[in-house]
Amino acid sequence: MSEQIETDQAASGKHRIPRRWPVFAIIAVAIASFLAGGFGGSYQGKLAEVQKNDNASFLPGSAESTKAGDEAATFLNVESIPGFVVFQRTSGLTDEDRAAIGAAQRAVAEVPGVDKPALAAPQYSDDSPQTTANLFVPLVAKENGVVINGAELSVAEKAVVAAAEQAVADREGLTVHPAGPGGLLVAFIDSFEGLDGALLGAALLVVILILLFVYRSPVLWIFPILGAILALGLASLVIYYLAKHEVLTLNGQSQGILSVLVLGAGTDYALLLISRYREELHEYENRFDAMIVAWKESAGAIFASAATVTAGLLCLLFSELNSNKGLGPVAAIGIVCTVVVMMTFLPVSLAAAGRWVFWPRKPKTDHQVDISTHGMWGRVSEAVVTRRRPAWIGATVVLIIGIFGIGMLDTSGLTVEESFTNEPAAVVGQQIYDAKFDKGVGAPAVIVANAAAADQVIRTAGTVEGVSTKPGAICYQVDVVKLAELAKQLPAGGPPAASGEPQCPPANLQVQPINGRTVINATLTDSYDSPEALQTIERLRSALHEVPDADALVGGSSAASLDVQDAAIHDRNLIIPIVLVVIFIVLAVLLRALVAPILLILSVVISFAAALGVSGFAFSHIFDFAGADQSFPLFAFVFLVALGIDYNIFLMTRVREETAVHGTREGIRRGLSVTGGVITSAGIVLAATFAVLGVMPLVFLAELGFAVAFGVLLDTIIVRSILVPALAHDIGKFIWWPSKLASAKD
Repeated sequence: MSEQIETDQAASGKHRIPRRWPVFAIIAVAIASFLAGGFGGSYQGKLAEVQKNDNASFLPGSAESTKAGDEAATFLNVESIPGFVVFQRTSGLTDEDRAAIGAAQRAVAEVPGVDKPALAAPQYSDDSPQTTANLFVPLVAKENGVVINGAELSVAEKAVVAAAEQAVADREGLTVHPAGPGGLLVAFIDSFEGLDGALLGAALLVVILILLFVYRSPVLWIFPILGAILALGLASLVIYYLAKHEVLTLNGQSQGILSVLVLGAGTDYALLLISRYREELHEYENRFDAMIVAWKESAGAIFASAATVTAGLLCLLFSELNSNKGLGPVAAIGIVCTVVVMMTFLPVSLAAAGRWVFWPRKPKTDHQVDISTHGMWGRVSEAVVTRRRPAWIGATVVLIIGIFGIGMLDTSGLTVEESFTNEPAAVVGQQIYDAKFDKGVGAPAVIVANAAAADQVIRTAGTVEGVSTKPGAICYQVDVVKLAELAKQLPAGGPPAASGEPQCPPANLQVQPINGRTVINATLTDSYDSPEALQTIERLRSALHEVPDADALVGGSSAASLDVQDAAIHDRNLIIPIVLVVIFIVLAVLLRALVAPILLILSVVISFAAALGVSGFAFSHIFDFAGADQSFPLFAFVFLVALGIDYNIFLMTRVREETAVHGTREGIRRGLSVTGGVITSAGIVLAATFAVLGVMPLVFLAELGFAVAFGVLLDTIIVRSILVPALAHDIGKFIWWPSKLASAKD
């Protein structure tokens, strides 16, 4: 290191380059991350193999539906997901149609993955003429303790529909649709098929366009984009093996969020590092010296940002829902891999490439680093600090206006049908089924109780509002093994079409008690995931828990949906305060103050509330969504607060650096001037990447993408650019209390 460089550095007020800098260690990690990230790229496509997307896998062992399901499983070698194939001819089914439907029944019975013993005869609608028929075709979800993954379920369901369509192919005008929990679950799983690549591609295109505009260089954008792709590959490699060995739970939503999070956060870190690197290239002739200083000066803010986001995401480990609990480490792994790649591979590759990557605006060694007094952001910062009180009061009023929309945000939950932004075949099939058949058939409440009190349980269940009172609605579980043996004695054509009211199975086909426990199925009057069905489950549980000596547990699809909703509300109420405390501690350690962290936390919370309010208005009056999931506020909070605080960290760490030399109020003006452009660019990039979630055909992700994108822009433009600097300037040096800066010159 030349003495001249150190002399120039000291004269310019810069920190000296450490004589013992771990350059070789950083290079070694850069090479390792390049190789691992490149190898891990192939694992991104394999993540679908280890996804779990059903409600049962989301729930903890303490949930009542989980306990009931575990007990009910002891009566069966095979656990299945109910499903239907619906046939319809609007002009009325013909005799030839009925024969074709019988052929379809035989065809689907041969499809691998179908729970063949549980297949039922065709059911026909009660309208005249009869226009609709359905086949009950449950899919095997777990067999001999082995869980069938989502990819295999999807293959089985598609094969069932294909077999049914083939059987009725010559019946023009006879339509075939999947329906029921099985069909809707597979529609949910299939909504992610191929879209992860499309999502990443769309996000990359958006980010590339923004970087081209920001850097005005046809080359420079390649480096942060390549770094983000490597980070995603590295994260996919780690997550795949952890999910495969069930260390964490991965679902389609988590995988989609991972892609945009890595790309958005990685570009943010790259923008901050490259901006500081460009500054130092004006100061140092040697590009490696410039990068070392840039790395050192930006590392604190970047690592603090990554630590804040990671800590906030890991708070999701306190969740009851395995899906939330899984998202925490999935996203945290993404952030950690991103910061590793962006702080090793990116600086090494940029420094090795040289100044030409900035072409046509290559920075020269002209010692013209102090840009805090000129340029657009110099004028903005001057206006903010000059009219600081009107600025922060006006910004607060704007945020409060946005908060008024919170009353429009309906987080009571969505049915599966309402969860899609498009209309999959299973949704169409479910709508037909609900219009023509008893909605609750096929997905009953599963009651596990003491066999001695079973008759009382059945009588009590029959008095509960929302439980069907039709014959055969509340019955002991059928023994599918005995049923399969009986089926072998039937003619080759299979069981005849059902006629009349269904009845309970005879005693010789009912399951026998195990350890004094038995299983009872209770058909509901409403569709399994409707609000009315969930309310029925609540009433049913309340009534059966009062039956003496029954020890009744209520499970099934509806119960699992209810438990997921209850757990989501529990997680929201528990985790939001924990995230705030954790982020406050990180900020207090980083800024070595207490007042500034409180200011930053309050600013981000009010920004989050405003984003929720605007989202409520947009969901109701612009996008016409039916509502929002109970988990939406929690997810929006974690991402908005954890990511939104990033920009305040980037700003306030630079303000603190400038304050040490120029005083608090001048440090605020200079800090805003220097960081304004890069932080605004980073906010636009992050908002754009989350907005791309709107390409997913799921309401939850579309809503989350909108809320985070809008919230990030609100935080970047209003909170970080106006509210925080104006209010901090008005408060003065007291924001650094109790550190020494609080008593330094202002």
